[in-house]
Parts: sequence; structure tokens; C-alpha cells
Amino acid sequence: MTTRQATGPLAGTAALGALLALAVVSPSPAAAAPAASEPESACAAGTGPYQRELEDHLDLPVDGVQSSADCQAVRAFQGKHGVTPADGYPGVTTFRTMLVVAARPDPNAAGDCPVRTHRVTCVDMDRQLLWVQRDGDVLFPPVPIRTGRDTQETRRGWHEVYWRSKDHKSTLYDNAPMPYAQFFDGGQALHGTRGFLYGHGGSAGCVNLTEPDAERLWNLLTKGDAIYVWGTKPGTED
Repeated sequence: MTTRQATGPLAGTAALGALLALAVVSPSPAAAAPAASEPESACAAGTGPYQRELEDHLDLPVDGVQSSADCQAVRAFQGKHGVTPADGYPGVTTFRTMLVVAARPDPNAAGDCPVRTHRVTCVDMDRQLLWVQRDGDVLFPPVPIRTGRDTQETRRGWHEVYWRSKDHKSTLYDNAPMPYAQFFDGGQALHGTRGFLYGHGGSAGCVNLTEPDAERLWNLLTKGDAIYVWGTKPGTED
């Protein structure tokens, strides 16, 4: 504890003792309890483009307008599922994470991906999700993907992995990295992408994954594995 030299009317011994006693019993500003209105408890993000979808998923009143309760619920969801920044804003990353979370209990509940006794990689372009199943069991839980944009759509139907190239570079797009590439139809492949997965309106036909997801998929699949693609990427023509 640091004491100050008393001056003026407080120069006497008794006055100095009183001052020291006061310093002992008075809490320092650092020890004071934080007020309930500290900035860390505030949630001020505005209405986002996926407001209604997040409200519905989180069992909030669905009105499409961000409230303080909405913001706090979205922020809690983001924190739980590793979305950054966890600021309560219902943006595209949070929405795409929501689709993955909603699909986890049973990604093939609608039965769109055929069930076989061998592995099938399911590419759902409607929800922009990929998972792997066999005999109805999920071997690789759903992850977010990016499929082809208009005029460069990912081709639907049955395919199989015919060539794998771990450190592949594109021969069509300026040697762009295509890590963990697993080709299934012409130049179209499952592969990792570096940077923001959800931008640019879609891929050039490939099925893009985050690089960590692409690496895990590479370690599961092998040449000859079946791939089934269906649906339509949101924002593209059927």
C-alpha cells in the first residue's frame, strides 16, 4: 500500500492516522463489482440476412427483426458452435453452421441420398451439405460445402472417385490450390479451399470444403468410392 504525505490542516499525527484508517477500509476502484450494464453483456448487432431462419431454429418469435433477446440467443449459438466473431449477427457463416447443426441428428431424413451397402458420399446442393453414409449409418457427419455457380453447375447423379491428388494445382485457373482433390466427373472434384468458403456465388463446378474437412474426407475415401449429387444450389437456376 502506498501512503501520501499529509499537508496543510491534516499535517498532525491524529489526522494522518485517520487518513490511513480510511485507506484501509475503502475498496479500490479495481475491486469494485462490475455494473450490470458492462459492455461485455451488451448485444447490439442489427438484423441480419438470415434473421428469420435463426429465429426459427432457436425457437424465438419469428418476425425477421433483431431484438436484444434474439441477439443474445444468436451470440450464444455462435459461441457454442465456434462461429467467429460471436457477435449475435445472423450472417451467412452463422446460417450455414445452423444448417449443419440441424442436419446432424439425421442428415438423410428426407431419403434423398440412396442407401447402399457400400460407402456413398452424399452431396446435397439444396442445403449445401456433404456427408458419407453406408447402410444408413453416417460415417462422416455433415459439413458445409460450396457447389457450382450458374453455367458451371456441379453435375448431378451418380459418380465415383477416379483420381486423387493430394497437393493438386488447377490447370484451368492459374494453378489455384486444390488440396486433397478427389476427382469424380471430368474436371470436377471434391477438394479443400483456402479462405472464405461461402463467397463468389459458388465454385467453378467442384465441391469445395474447408481444408480441414477436405483432409478428413481424403483420409476416409479411396479410388472407386461412390458419390451421389442432387438438388439445386440456392441462388442458381434449376
